[in-house]
Amino acid sequence: MLVGFQLSEELELLLFGIFSLLYAFNLLANGMILGLISLDPRLHSPMYYFLSHLAITDISYTSSNLPSLLENLLKHKNIVSCFSCTIQMLLILSFGSIECLILLVMSYDKSVAVCHPLQYTVIMNWRLCRVLAITSWACGFSLALVQVILLLRLPFCGPQEVNHFLCDIRSVLKLACGDTGINEMFLFADGVFILVAPLSLMLVSYVHILWAILKIQSKEGRKKAFSTCSSHLCVVGFYFGIAVIVYLVPGNSR
Repeated sequence: MLVGFQLSEELELLLFGIFSLLYAFNLLANGMILGLISLDPRLHSPMYYFLSHLAITDISYTSSNLPSLLENLLKHKNIVSCFSCTIQMLLILSFGSIECLILLVMSYDKSVAVCHPLQYTVIMNWRLCRVLAITSWACGFSLALVQVILLLRLPFCGPQEVNHFLCDIRSVLKLACGDTGINEMFLFADGVFILVAPLSLMLVSYVHILWAILKIQSKEGRKKAFSTCSSHLCVVGFYFGIAVIVYLVPGNSR
């Protein structure tokens, strides 16, 4: 049983409408990105290759939890089967981890483009791009699978109410009767590997980018170089900032 928002039926219908619009906008926006990249040969470059992976991950991540949330809001029921809950946890952890790693790869791509523009095509060749993308997806699914397997070995004999509107692994872990020390340790290690380490590497990349931009003598050149990185930096700030607060700051685990 998912505790959910605990609101009146009228407010749940209002949330259903708002989340439906946001979900539709997400699908439309990312679908347009994928369509433009596939149709325009000028966009067949490493930067847009990684952007297409980010769009696919974003669609997959929201699709792993929003449809079930919308169904619960519409039907005013919050019951989910154990199997569905397990699959949802696996997908949420997988796509969340993959998105972090893809953002890291994109920061490396931008660092090479700004700091080593003449060697960009040599360094960021298609073989390296495919290896980086495949590694990101493989690491994301592998880490999530380990977390879910560790969770399933635990006995659950207490209340069956998950204090969340989706099957968040930390909320489900609180229902376990056995010792969850190993699970907590692996979750923390996973958070450091997926959040802290990539964020630190991205900060290093952007320090190099900023240093390279400051060396550009042309004002127009500095503006153009900075504009190519500003949108990615905003996404990184919002995504990693919220994730670190939710999963790593003490007292914020649900």
